[in-house]
Amino acid sequence: MQHKYLPLIIAAALSAVTAGAQASGYRFGSQSVSGQGTADANGAEAADASTIFYNPAGLTRLDGTQISVGATAVVPHSTFTDSGSTHFTGASTGNVSASGYVPDVVAAPSIYASKKLNDRWTAGFGMFVPYGAQLDYGNSWSGRYALSNIKLEAITLNPSVGFKLNEHHAFGFGIDAEFMKAKLGQAVDVPGSVAALSTAANAATAAALVKQIAALGGNPALLSTAGDGHGSMDGQDWGWGFNLGYMYTLDQNTRFGLAYRSSISHQLKGSTVWDFSSVTSDPIVNKILAAASHKTNGAALVTLRTPETVSANVFHQFDAKWAGMADVTFTRNNRMGDLLIQFPGTSEGAEVIRQQWKNTVRVSLGTNYAYSQQLTLRAGIAYDQSPVKNAELTHPALPDSDRMQYSVGANWKLSPRSSIDLAYSFLDFKDAPINYTNQCNPLSTSCTGNGETTRGTYKTYMSLIGISYNYKF
Repeated sequence: MQHKYLPLIIAAALSAVTAGAQASGYRFGSQSVSGQGTADANGAEAADASTIFYNPAGLTRLDGTQISVGATAVVPHSTFTDSGSTHFTGASTGNVSASGYVPDVVAAPSIYASKKLNDRWTAGFGMFVPYGAQLDYGNSWSGRYALSNIKLEAITLNPSVGFKLNEHHAFGFGIDAEFMKAKLGQAVDVPGSVAALSTAANAATAAALVKQIAALGGNPALLSTAGDGHGSMDGQDWGWGFNLGYMYTLDQNTRFGLAYRSSISHQLKGSTVWDFSSVTSDPIVNKILAAASHKTNGAALVTLRTPETVSANVFHQFDAKWAGMADVTFTRNNRMGDLLIQFPGTSEGAEVIRQQWKNTVRVSLGTNYAYSQQLTLRAGIAYDQSPVKNAELTHPALPDSDRMQYSVGANWKLSPRSSIDLAYSFLDFKDAPINYTNQCNPLSTSCTGNGETTRGTYKTYMSLIGISYNYKF
């Protein structure tokens, strides 16, 4: 008897989807509060040190030494309505919908600093959260054989440099050091496996199991009361990449930008713990079922490469009060095909998670309005595509869908050297239907999987609330 396990599949999926700030998926807040106020349309604005993320060529527009320290609070709301999730045997998994599986609020910090070295060179350093997730469905919802809980944390360190060739052309380069850490869990379909063994085709296997339990002094009758087992794991990895930027300044009011953020390769390595201690009230039965599953505590490995992003943006100052900006970002998600999860040092077959993602485009428009010398108001709107193709390729780890983002923000100058940025965004996701089937039967010895089907609909929206402090030395 085998059961499904998703070692670091969430980390794999989320890192791929949200490697760049403009990418769809579970983007953890915004990498810049000033950018958030314009729905991240400000790639060519280069108003503060957060240009390190959007376009490092913008560093050349910053004077002296500047810092920007901020945080964005993510306030999510999501519900799942079940519409017929099943065990691999076809029996219902309980028709239990889910709500309250997202946290009330989670915060994502960001820190940026820049220093002008001379008329041509400017150095900078950024630290930000590129993606993250925290879901806790519990152990009784209908999709528990796909996922019960996940916590994904990531941070990127991004030293950068900008070079000003002349009054029109500037270039930027940065190195990305990305750390990823994940913890997750899921149920093990022991009840479904026991039910499958009760059929005539598996009568011999069932008889051998009953005989073994009885020989060790256990109670075989408790097989009919068997509940779920549980698998949990954690893993982490450092990955390396780079980002490039180019900025063309047409005149003092207009500039254009191009930015590229590379893919990052990860080998997510972690440990796996299987727990069958509560499957029945008989420790002997539990021990036999654990052995029959062919599962041993050990290692797990997922090798992945995140997709790269390419952005084109423009900024124009219309007059002393109004400025407009726009950004188009392409994300090459199709390099993320099916994920192969391996269990080094064990006899377990690999698990294949079907994804087959599509490339996506994000389009955003933003504006600034100088209300006074102290106060600048911002607003923006964005349309962000999801890389998930259809319900059959939607997994509970990433119930993603196309979404709209509506943002407002403000910059308040406290003094000639310091200011505060504030931003609020509302993200409205389309309903996300799911009809995902794991294609490995838990009785198979050549692969790993529960064989479950998760059916239902996700409804999600979220708010982002950001604040940052900026200082010029």
